[in-house]
Amino acid sequence: MKIIHSHVKDLGDNFHVRRSLPSIETRHAGPFVFLDHFGPVEMLTGEELVVRPHPHIGLATLTYLYEGAILHRDSLGTEQMILPEETNWMTSGNGIAHSERSRKEYDQVRIEGIQAWVALPVEAEDCDPEFFHYDKSQIPELSTDSFLLRLIAGEFLGLKSPVKIYSPLFYADFKAKKASSISWDSLADQELGLYISKGTISLRDSDANQSHELKVGDLAYFAPGEKVEFEHSDEARIVVLGGKAHPEKRFLYWNFVSSSQEKINKAKIRWEEDSFAKVPNEDDRIPLPKP
Repeated sequence: MKIIHSHVKDLGDNFHVRRSLPSIETRHAGPFVFLDHFGPVEMLTGEELVVRPHPHIGLATLTYLYEGAILHRDSLGTEQMILPEETNWMTSGNGIAHSERSRKEYDQVRIEGIQAWVALPVEAEDCDPEFFHYDKSQIPELSTDSFLLRLIAGEFLGLKSPVKIYSPLFYADFKAKKASSISWDSLADQELGLYISKGTISLRDSDANQSHELKVGDLAYFAPGEKVEFEHSDEARIVVLGGKAHPEKRFLYWNFVSSSQEKINKAKIRWEEDSFAKVPNEDDRIPLPKP
């Protein structure tokens, strides 16, 4: 087991996120290579989050809101309003561009959520891009007397999500109903991460004979075969994610993920030359970062 403390990153315009993946302690949890927690931020103007068009290759993005509203636009022509607890899965494959802009609509007064990136397996890295939107009613749930777990993607605890994925993984939204203890059997061939977005949890490390108290912004990583046991507070909200890690190394540069550095280099040139497909109704874009 490893404990990762997220670091704060400014995405511009004083909009800050907590980033727990990638980290020095671990570069991934299963195929998940990137995890950002944004907000909560008061929605004063409706433009607290403005991410101009930017490109992706070799990954799938998952945007999941706790509060707020975000308008997603992409180069497929998708224009989708994202609302709390809806599932929005974008597969970049061989290349997609998109933008994200918060909106002060639907009586949303704050914005908070999670964005995760999933590295695609080698055989799917060059697939055609796709975007899928799922209403909250389409997502399977497991409800007990102490928690509600919504399985956003993959398979976990006997649930199976309808979201299209390309490799064994799971991503769940865990919400406590009251303080309790949890014990989940180890996953023989899959890694698992617990990211604390609200409240606290206490983990028992039997090997080190000590307990770890985790708060908002902390992530616990479990290697395949490690049993998952923890106590959570009554207000805890946890991202449960992981899956089977890819056997090949993944290269990350800016918004690009790939098993091939050459593919990333080509994607950089494509964006510099403005040869990615355009995002309709968007006139600006984020330039390629300078070394």
